[in-house]
Amino acid sequence: MARPASISRSSRHCHKHATIRARRSAENFCPLGIPGHWPRVGRRVYPTHYFSNNERHKMSKVIAAQIKNILFHDGFIPHKSNAKGSTVIYSRNHPTAKFVRVVVNSGIDAKSGKFTAQPTVKLCYINRKKSWREITTEIFTDPKKLASTIKAQEAAEKFVKSCKHCKAKKFTAKSGNVVCANACWTAWSGKKKSASPKKKNPQKAPVTKRGTFKAVKSPQKVTQKSQRNYPANKSSQRRGQKNLQRFSQEILPGDLVTIEKHEGIKILEDLTGSVLGIVQKVMSNGAITTSWTANTADVKEWMLPVRNTYVADALPAYRFKVLSRKVEWVEVA
Repeated sequence: MARPASISRSSRHCHKHATIRARRSAENFCPLGIPGHWPRVGRRVYPTHYFSNNERHKMSKVIAAQIKNILFHDGFIPHKSNAKGSTVIYSRNHPTAKFVRVVVNSGIDAKSGKFTAQPTVKLCYINRKKSWREITTEIFTDPKKLASTIKAQEAAEKFVKSCKHCKAKKFTAKSGNVVCANACWTAWSGKKKSASPKKKNPQKAPVTKRGTFKAVKSPQKVTQKSQRNYPANKSSQRRGQKNLQRFSQEILPGDLVTIEKHEGIKILEDLTGSVLGIVQKVMSNGAITTSWTANTADVKEWMLPVRNTYVADALPAYRFKVLSRKVEWVEVA
C-alpha cells in the first residue's frame, strides 16, 4: 500500500524501525500479540495487521503451551467437554474448602489447540445432587496474571456466605435471589395446600307472589336429658387436673423448631413448613425464647408455645417439634 507523499523520509524511517521492534517484542511471549490486541512499543501502539498470519499462529501456540504448563503444575485436570463453548475447561479442588472447585476456562480451542479467548477463573460448589453452582463471579485475566488470579479467587471463598441450616455455600440464582446451593429449604418448605372444600350454596328463601321473601326456619333438634352434656363444676375440674399426664422435651439453643397442634396425646395437625423458628434461649424453669422466622398458618403469636413442657388436657393447644435433631416427648412423673 503506497504511503502519502506528505510523510517525510525521516518519519517513514522511524515507523519502519518501530514496526520491527513491535514484532520482536511479540515473539518473546507477549499477550499483546494476541489477535484483537494492539502491541505497544514505547508510547506508540501498533495494530496486529503488521504481523503475518504465520506469526500470529506461532504466538497463539506458544501462549497456549504456557497456559497448559501453568495449569498442569498447579494440579488442574482438563474436562472432557465444554457445554457452553469450544474452549478447554480445567478444574481442581479448593485447597481448604470442601465441595468447592476452582474452574479455569483456558481460552484454548479444543480442536485447533490455539489460544483464541481470554482465560477466566471462578469458584463452583458441588451440591448434594452433584450439580455445580457458581458461587463467585467469573474473572477475566491475561495469561501472565493467570496464577495470581487463581490465588485471588481461592482467597475470595472466605467471603462467600453459607447456609445457616446445612452450612452449604450460597449462590445467586437466575431469579437474582441468593439461595442455598443444596436447596435445603425444600425439605421443610410449606406443603401444597389441600383443595378447599366446596361450600354448599345457602338455601334460598322462597319468593311469594308479591315479591317478598319468606324466612326459612332452621330445624332444631331436641335431645333427651339423659344425652345432654352439662359443664362440670370448677371443683371437679381442679380434681381432674391432678391426674393429667405431663410431658417434657429437651430443647437446646440453636435448634430449628416448628409446632404441632395436639389435643391431649393425639396430634391434630403437623405445621412443619408453615411455621418455622430458631431457639434463642432456654431458661432453667423451662421458659424458651424463640425467633419465629416464618408463620404462614395464621397462628396467633400468643398461641405459639413458650415452654418445653405441657399438660395433656382435653383442650387443643400447640407444642414444639424439633427439626434439626431427633428428640421425642417424654412423660414426666
